[in-house]
Amino acid sequence: MPILDILNGIKWQNRPKLISLFSGCGGMDLPFHRAGFQVVWAIDCNEAACQTFRRNISENIACDNIQEIEITKVPQADLITGGFPCQDFSMIWKRPGLTGTRGNLYTYFLEFIRHHQPKAFIAENVKGLLSANKYKAIAKIIADFENIEPGYVVKPKLYNFADYGVPQYRERVLIVGVRMDTGFNFIHPSPEYGSDRLYPYLTAKQALKDVEKVADNNEHQRIHSRTVEIIKRIKPGGNYTDIPQDSEYYVKGMISHVYRRLHPDQPSTTIIAGGGGGTWGYHYQEPRSLTNRERARLQTFPDDFVFEGSVTEVRRQIGNAVPPDGMVALVKALIPLFNNSYQPVDLYQFNQELQKLSLSDRLKLANSESAINSPNSLSSLTLSPPQPQPPPNPQNQEKEPLSSLD
Repeated sequence: MPILDILNGIKWQNRPKLISLFSGCGGMDLPFHRAGFQVVWAIDCNEAACQTFRRNISENIACDNIQEIEITKVPQADLITGGFPCQDFSMIWKRPGLTGTRGNLYTYFLEFIRHHQPKAFIAENVKGLLSANKYKAIAKIIADFENIEPGYVVKPKLYNFADYGVPQYRERVLIVGVRMDTGFNFIHPSPEYGSDRLYPYLTAKQALKDVEKVADNNEHQRIHSRTVEIIKRIKPGGNYTDIPQDSEYYVKGMISHVYRRLHPDQPSTTIIAGGGGGTWGYHYQEPRSLTNRERARLQTFPDDFVFEGSVTEVRRQIGNAVPPDGMVALVKALIPLFNNSYQPVDLYQFNQELQKLSLSDRLKLANSESAINSPNSLSSLTLSPPQPQPPPNPQNQEKEPLSSLD
């Protein structure tokens, strides 16, 4: 069974409502859509990505700049998701972090949380966010989210999506915040794929099996004859460094992305949005670049997920997306919050202890909490677990905040 299909057939008394910011083509939102969440509003500034989102997930997407949106007119929701633009946090090139024009777009994400007060939010970004501005960027972002009333427990974790069933090494930061008055003790899911885990890594060869039978978004790109000769001289899993320096086909490269071929028996290296200068990503057996459908397979988009736009626009959508299968375990971990099937705990004292930890220790804590739930490992870093809340006194019970939509 495809990993994404695990989410089919979930029963809800009231379908949770979701807002998606910086949606792209919808990779992060597709698993929630499959699980039965209702996408009440979404936004992206790229028209082709919006068309893809409309075709596959929901018509409720605005193609606009988020700076132009009047937040008070956006519907309420239980969950807000989004991958605020990450170019200013990238580790491939030197980037300005929060001081960049795109790095500070997270403040609009912040304003949506502040106004809507969802039960939970998920913010996604590149690994470089953890070190941007000498680690000050992530510290400020976490503090800003924590300070939103009525208070959020914020847990960042660095994911390698290969550990969660994606046939691709892809590291991304997921910041999950849960409103403290819900009493829901969210724990990042433990990885299940890889050596010494429940399942072996999924490989590029497994992901691309029978891909030639898929018609949509599967066009082969014409490449220069010299590029073909370069690729022939690179072994599966290698890159431009495999070519001897005295060869007429030697390439001077700056980064390992240049003329990189897949290894058939390993997860793919990271699928990126760009494609120029030898960074397309190349097939392990044939001397050619990957098709967009092959990229989509490595990103775990189902074959019936059809992308809109030109070949270049589709490549960009796929490379910028969160792999849907990589989110399935997290979606499952959040479902009890939205169907009220959990024992509430006191998060306020727990959060005070959490805020005393350094960033490094907070990241270790996310891993240790996951490890405690895994049968294969233990951890040395723990906090006192949140304590169950006492039964409410009906005479003193406060009304549920207006943002709750149960």
